[in-house]
Amino acid sequence: MKQLTIILALLLFANINAQTDQDVLKTIYTQSLTNGKSYQWLDHLSNKIGGRLSGSENAEKAVQYTKSELEKLGLDKVWLQPVMVPKWVRGEKEVAHFITNSTTINVNICALGGSIATPKNGLTAKVIEVQNFEELSVLGEEKIKGKIVFYNRPMQADLIQTFMAYGGCVNQRYAGAMEAIKYGAVGVIVRSMNLRQDDLPHTGSMSYGDLPNNQHIPSAAISTNDADKLSEALKKDSNLKFYFKQNCQQFDDVLSYNVIGEITGTEFPNQYMIVGGHLDSWDLGDGSHDDGAGVVQSMDVLRLLKESGIKPKHSIRVVLFMNEENGLRGGKKYAEEAKANKETHVFALESDAGGFTPRGFSFDCSDANFEKVLSWKSLFKPYLIHYFEKGGSGADVGPLKTTSNVLAGLRPDSQRYFDHHHAANDTFDAVNKRELELGAATMTSLIYLFDKYGVDNIPEVKEFKN
Repeated sequence: MKQLTIILALLLFANINAQTDQDVLKTIYTQSLTNGKSYQWLDHLSNKIGGRLSGSENAEKAVQYTKSELEKLGLDKVWLQPVMVPKWVRGEKEVAHFITNSTTINVNICALGGSIATPKNGLTAKVIEVQNFEELSVLGEEKIKGKIVFYNRPMQADLIQTFMAYGGCVNQRYAGAMEAIKYGAVGVIVRSMNLRQDDLPHTGSMSYGDLPNNQHIPSAAISTNDADKLSEALKKDSNLKFYFKQNCQQFDDVLSYNVIGEITGTEFPNQYMIVGGHLDSWDLGDGSHDDGAGVVQSMDVLRLLKESGIKPKHSIRVVLFMNEENGLRGGKKYAEEAKANKETHVFALESDAGGFTPRGFSFDCSDANFEKVLSWKSLFKPYLIHYFEKGGSGADVGPLKTTSNVLAGLRPDSQRYFDHHHAANDTFDAVNKRELELGAATMTSLIYLFDKYGVDNIPEVKEFKN
């Protein structure tokens, strides 16, 4: 029986080597769409574990679950990489309202990640609305001191690239408190990063920079519908009072882990290609799109390689990063360890843009490597993958960048992504099984091609074959 198994494996390997790239990609897509595991894994992460805030019990459960599932795949190595991460806890549900003309209007808010709490009984103050930091500096301390700064710059709706729209206004969320503190503000309310009009506040990370603790002020996001209500009310009554209460708390850093699995390369075991997503999420939903989808797609890449009979030349790793959302500790730790171990990472692919229909990839690479990528476009055409552009890759793989390697990011259709991003509706029911599986197959196909044809201008590495 053992001899028969070996013979069948050799025949499968020989068959893969004889196949054209079109044939191999077809095998990969067929495997993912008819025998995928990504949706099943995501179901467990989302519905059995839930939101995986960095440093939380759920994050630890996710570490143990994904490690166990990777071990079942029969990879050459599976291990945990320790990393210290921040622990921030939201506490009781936030409440807020504003009072105008003796009428109380309740609004939907949520604390921003990393914010301090309000005083025990909440915070009440007048509001000053601004669109950007330049307006703050013009208004100055005289008009801002003692007030709540309300940042109300919306995402730019006419930009087709929604991540550009997000990038165009996210600084008010991340650095809004730092800037408002300069002028004596007592709190910050930020319009949610959302292209849709709804009642859901969207959280996300914020920072106080190097400011001492006694200067920190509470910061919260307000839903797009309620941001519009507040803005309209301010036009009629500039002296209205806004009240909000939140109970969040920052604790000391705690120990967590990156989860790593590896298929060791047959020809270049000391050259690494990685695929990954971040295991942590925010706590309002269950983190299905951000970034449960990227996690399970990345896990499935290694499974699909094995199921398709592909024996990679390079060592292929899946890396499930911890703490992308509020610190990037996992990505930085992985790169730090790779440098300390003198590992050569020739290619890295990240999925952190949701589980929607894949459209293609963006690449951070040399012109020569990008020309190689463009030569593969026809292979992806049958799967309606058409977007191949130079640009960013991903936050977690970014620290691995060298002058010679290639970093890439999966680019799904992003039109609905910010409807769910960091909000309570980032849940399993919002993910389509087929779209998720198409993404896993698309990622596997790119890994296969880079592994087969290599990366240009990689420094020579001495290989030690077993």
